[in-house]
Amino acid sequence: MKRDSKAVAHRESLGVTLRRDFIRHRGIYLMFIPVIVYFVLFHYMPLYGAQIAFKDYTPSRGIEASRWVGMKHFNSFFNGLYFTRLLRNTLLLSLFQLLFGFPAPIILALLMNELRWKPFKKFVQSVTYMPYFISLMVVCSLIINFTSMNGLINDIIVFFGGERTSLLLDPKYYRTIHVASGVWQNMGWNSIVYMAALSAIDQQLYEAAIIAGADRWQQTLHVTIPGLAPTIVIMLIMRMGQIMNVGFEKVILLYNQATYETADVISSFVYRKGLQEASYSFSAAVGLFNSVVNTVLLVGANSISRKLNETSLF
Repeated sequence: MKRDSKAVAHRESLGVTLRRDFIRHRGIYLMFIPVIVYFVLFHYMPLYGAQIAFKDYTPSRGIEASRWVGMKHFNSFFNGLYFTRLLRNTLLLSLFQLLFGFPAPIILALLMNELRWKPFKKFVQSVTYMPYFISLMVVCSLIINFTSMNGLINDIIVFFGGERTSLLLDPKYYRTIHVASGVWQNMGWNSIVYMAALSAIDQQLYEAAIIAGADRWQQTLHVTIPGLAPTIVIMLIMRMGQIMNVGFEKVILLYNQATYETADVISSFVYRKGLQEASYSFSAAVGLFNSVVNTVLLVGANSISRKLNETSLF
């Protein structure tokens, strides 16, 4: 009885606290409503349709009336001709983006943190942030033009004694083009979170390091990087949850049949199967497999981080 009465009292106290907090910060709660609506409509409600991955779905019958086939579509994908190629391309592109794209904004933030002339620092920030706001369609058009036979990159290659080649028609160049253009477009914008973390580092730590005789490089190693470490770990955990997500928009805009060998990834395969070939159940099964792998990687990376350095998302 005592436990029940304590639980009731705790719930009543919590309810009163929530009501007071809502009244005090009602503007913030009202601003949060569109976010909740967005996630409910576009992230939670579509989960109902994920069951078509286990059915032979036809629009005329609807989801409920479609025939249940269990793991049929998953087995077709795992035993299909393209499973190994798709998995290899997806993982390689993601790992290259992680290897080159993840450290780039950290290095940029560290370099900008060393700039003391504010006008030049603002200029560098503006120049590096700008590519992020360029439409992906425009970026891909620039890439296509620059890598064409008469494009800027081929002009540079010829200047140094090379031969002209259509770079986007050669499978061995696709990953380099995809990753390099992604680093260029996102590096500046992604550095913002690290710049914010740098501004939160206690300046007294730098003063103590200077008194101890540390130069700029030693201050970076022993003060700046440890101060950034929690942010880096959190961002890395979040990135691990997107290992299998290689944006199909950019792939579709840049690839062609000649480069399927290295460019075709799971998301572009799902797009072709689902929208172009109307294989709704099969594409749903492939997409569900992709999401499950991402979830496992996210939870695993979070658990490892929590055990190693007590920093985690949840």
